[in-house]
Amino acid sequence: MAPPRLATVAGMSAPPPHPATSHPVAFGRLAPTVVVSDIGRAVEFYRDVLGMVPVFENGNPVSFAIVERDQAELHLALDPGHQARDENVAHLLVNDAATLYQHLVSEGVTIVSALRDADYEMRTFVFADPDGNRIDVGQYL
Repeated sequence: MAPPRLATVAGMSAPPPHPATSHPVAFGRLAPTVVVSDIGRAVEFYRDVLGMVPVFENGNPVSFAIVERDQAELHLALDPGHQARDENVAHLLVNDAATLYQHLVSEGVTIVSALRDADYEMRTFVFADPDGNRIDVGQYL
């Protein structure tokens, strides 16, 4: 069964307290920070390949940036010695995983796990950015 979804953050009313807590605060989106070895290359990839918009940069030279598209937000942090790990660093929900998959393949992006329909009611795949950071993409079925 697919997990419950927040349709939108704007206008959300406070839910009843979660069984594990005593507060009624509704959570909206969570923006992960992805560590990269070359901030310029990373911003270029997320902008030119994924169509995300750079909305913030910090430092001189730049060592932190934020890119956004629709409800997705990603924070990019510079570490020149960064080495990719074998774990996914973020999960991106989309409305058409197959179309994004084909686009990324056509752009030569590294596909870590091929497009598939998972038994947990999601169409999913995993790609890697130029630093090898793995991002899991999912679409509710």
